[in-house]
Amino acid sequence: MGRLPLGARADIPVEGARDRLSGHSPISLNVPLVLASASPRRRELLQLAGWPFLTASVPIDEIPRLGESPEELVQRLSLEKARAVAHARERGREWILSADTVVADGQRVLGKPKTRAQAREFLRQLRGRKHRVLTGLTLLETSSGNCWTELALTSVRMREYSDGELERYLETGDPMDKAGAYGIQHTEFHPVAEIQGCYANVMGLPLCHVQNLILAAGLSAPADLPVICRAQLGRQCSVREAQRSAARPTKGSKKT
Repeated sequence: MGRLPLGARADIPVEGARDRLSGHSPISLNVPLVLASASPRRRELLQLAGWPFLTASVPIDEIPRLGESPEELVQRLSLEKARAVAHARERGREWILSADTVVADGQRVLGKPKTRAQAREFLRQLRGRKHRVLTGLTLLETSSGNCWTELALTSVRMREYSDGELERYLETGDPMDKAGAYGIQHTEFHPVAEIQGCYANVMGLPLCHVQNLILAAGLSAPADLPVICRAQLGRQCSVREAQRSAARPTKGSKKT
């Protein structure tokens, strides 16, 4: 039995969310599902799918490689996170779902701020301008090493918040554990003026893209997970129609 390395999160069972939609059928999995993340926001979003899962996380090196684009970065890191958790657990056959989210201003990646001063810098840089929120997602089947990877992109325009609003938001401490130093769902700061794409992606787990991975892997999914997401978050899924005509995620076959 493998042991989780220092700094890793142990198993945290999460029961399937109680369905609030009439006629919702939870995803049926024959083997355990593990969310490779310590993020409470990702856990809350995944609960909307309605099936039980575990959470486990292993720290990895998240420094971008020379010449690596933000799009390439999040896809690579999501795959590395899935493989790291699979290697640490060594529990036999499991499905590992991982995600990595960054804010990209051009080619500059804005991760989680290391200091309050850096959070202030990020928020000033983003104020009144458009940027991209990118999430790489990977679904990995541990016994075969087969994996599927998906990229989610949301265009975000920030509002012209004042310096006073910015400082009050910094006082809450909320920016410190979030890519780009902001939470779109913050009830008082409301930093975002407009988005194009998936709202849940900006929160860290785009459920429409999770559904793509589930279906690509040959698993059964709810009739329309984006509808469930929309009902719970109160947001229209603007990528739903585009996803129906998009190509399925690419499949890999490397062993973990």
